[in-house]
Amino acid sequence: MTDSQFTELMDLAAERLGGAVIYANDEFFAEKENLLKVSKPVFIEGKYTDRGKWMDGWETRRRRVPGHDFCIVRLGLAGVVRGVVVDTAFFKGNYPAACSIDGCAMPGRPTGEELASESTPWVEILPKTMLNGDTQNLFTIDAGLRLTHLRFHIYPDGGVARLRVHGDVLPSPRWAGRPGAEVDLAAAEHGALVLACNDMFFGSRHNLIMPGRGLNMGDGWETKRSRAEGPDWAIVRLAAEGTVERIEVDTNHFKGNYPDSCTIHGILAQPGATTEDLLADPSKWREILPRTKLQAHTRHFFEEELTGERGPYSHIRLSIFPDGGVSRMRVHGTVTEAGREALGIRHLNYAPVPELAALLTSCCGARAWVDKMVTLRPYRDLATLIAQARDVWQSLGKQDWLEAFRHHPRIGGVKAEAATSQTATSWSKGEQARVADASRTTQEELARINRAYEEKFGHIYIVCATGKSAEEMLAIAQDRMKNDADTELSRAADEQRKITEIRLDKLVRGG
Repeated sequence: MTDSQFTELMDLAAERLGGAVIYANDEFFAEKENLLKVSKPVFIEGKYTDRGKWMDGWETRRRRVPGHDFCIVRLGLAGVVRGVVVDTAFFKGNYPAACSIDGCAMPGRPTGEELASESTPWVEILPKTMLNGDTQNLFTIDAGLRLTHLRFHIYPDGGVARLRVHGDVLPSPRWAGRPGAEVDLAAAEHGALVLACNDMFFGSRHNLIMPGRGLNMGDGWETKRSRAEGPDWAIVRLAAEGTVERIEVDTNHFKGNYPDSCTIHGILAQPGATTEDLLADPSKWREILPRTKLQAHTRHFFEEELTGERGPYSHIRLSIFPDGGVSRMRVHGTVTEAGREALGIRHLNYAPVPELAALLTSCCGARAWVDKMVTLRPYRDLATLIAQARDVWQSLGKQDWLEAFRHHPRIGGVKAEAATSQTATSWSKGEQARVADASRTTQEELARINRAYEEKFGHIYIVCATGKSAEEMLAIAQDRMKNDADTELSRAADEQRKITEIRLDKLVRGG
C-alpha cells in the first residue's frame, strides 16, 4: 500500500471516534492531548507560557539522562493499522531525531499506567526510523494485526505536532448481534468505509458515516457547485454483507446547499473489489431508492419508499442531484450468514497471536492443537478452518487428547479440571442445558456413571452434548462403558472433535 493510499483510510486514533493519548512519560513544554487534535497545527509568533515557547503539539523537555520519551494512544476504533503520519509541523530545532511504534490488543479500558507496565504484550509495528522536522513524515505499516492501543516512542526527546493512524476498522464481530438483528451496516464504528466519491470539495466523504449527527455544515460530505445535471456520488463499502431494511439520509445544517434529490443503489461485489471494479458495469447496480426529493436541514427516513431490491449487498451508492451536501447516511439492515462468517474469519486472521490462541483454546484445550492452528493463518473460510482443525486434531496423540478433555466439566457439572475462559464456560453451560431439565433420578444416575467411567478409563466422560437430553447422554455413557480403553479413548477423541467443530462455528458466526 502506497502513502497516498493509506491516507485515504479512516484515522483510527481520531478524537471524534474516541481516540485519546492516555499516558506520557513527559509533556513539559506541550500537552500530549495535542497530538490527536482534529485541527491542523498552527504556529503563533511570540506566544509563550511560563515553561517556554507555546507549541501546538506534544513536546517533552530536553533529556539529561539516558533513555527516550514515549506516550500511549488508545485508538478510537480497533483496527488494522496501514500507515501513520508523524507530523512535525513547526518543530524545526526541537523535533525528535527518530521514532518507533508498538501496538497491542487489550480488552476493556486499561489505564495508561496499566499499559505502561512490563506485562503488556506490545508488538513492534514500526522500527526505529529517522524523522524530518517541520514535515509530514509518512510511514506504511505492514503488521497485519488488529490493535487497540499504540505506544509511540520518540528518540531521545522533542516535539511532534500531530499523529494520524490510518487503517481498516475491525471491531469485534459482536456488533452484528444475533442472527436477524437490525444494525447500521454503514456505520464507521462497525467497519464501513466510504470507498470513493466523485467530488468532496467542501467536506470529506468519510463524514457521511461518522457517529452521531453532524456538528455543523463542515461535518458532512459536500461537493462543489457542479453546474451540470449531476449526479454527484459516493460509494460506501458496508461493514458486512447484508440486506437493507431502511435508510436515513440526513441533510442536517445544509440549508442553501442541500441536494434537490437523491437515488440509492446497491451491489453485491467480490471481496476486495476496487472502485474501478464497482464502476465497470453500471447494470450490476440495483435500485434501492428511486429518485426522491430531499429537504433542507432534515432527517429523511426511507422504508416504504424502498424498492423490493433489498439485497444482499456489499456496497451502497448514494447519488445526489445535481450537487450539494449530505451530513449522514445510515443503512439499517441485517447481516447475512455469509457476512457473519466473513466477519468472524477476518477477526481471527487479524487477531494478535495471544488473543487468537485464547480464542482457539476456548474451542479445544490441547496446546499442541492451538499452536498448530495458529500457524495455519490466514484462514480462507469456515469450511476450510474446520477441515484444518480436524486434520490437526487427528494428528495428535493420547496426551494431547487427555489435555483437551480436562478443559470440560463433567456432564451435569460446572467447573472443569483445567482453567477455562468465560467463553468456554458459557458454551459448556449451553451445551449441557438440557441436563437441568432432567429428573433427579436421571441426574443422580449421570453422576454415578461419571464416577464409574473415570474409574475405568482414567478421564472424564466426553460426549458432544449439543442437542442431547440427559437421558440420551446417560444411555450413550452406559453403552460406552462396554468399550475397552483404546476403543473408548478413540471414541472420546472423536466426540471432542465434534465439540471443537461446533465451537469453531460459534466462534466464527456467533452463537
